[in-house]
Amino acid sequence: MQASDRFNINSQLEHLQAKYVGTGHADLNRFEWAVNIHRDSYASFVGHYPMLAYFAIAENESIGRERYNFMQKMLLPCGLPPEREDD
Repeated sequence: MQASDRFNINSQLEHLQAKYVGTGHADLNRFEWAVNIHRDSYASFVGHYPMLAYFAIAENESIGRERYNFMQKMLLPCGLPPEREDD
């Protein structure tokens, strides 16, 4: 592998990380990663009607109420962020 190949791979990775926020980066901590996964899941549930209908039936709620609940959960899917330790 040559240096130009390595540079090309790194630039492609940086491009993907800039384009898709959920792909992460080197400084992403565990909490931020979990928030991305949860928000992506909730967005998928809201965007796919059969999945939304399944959750509505399972929880005995209307589809509109279930959509509203998922949208509310997207605000703080993992609770408040942990306090940062200053180095």
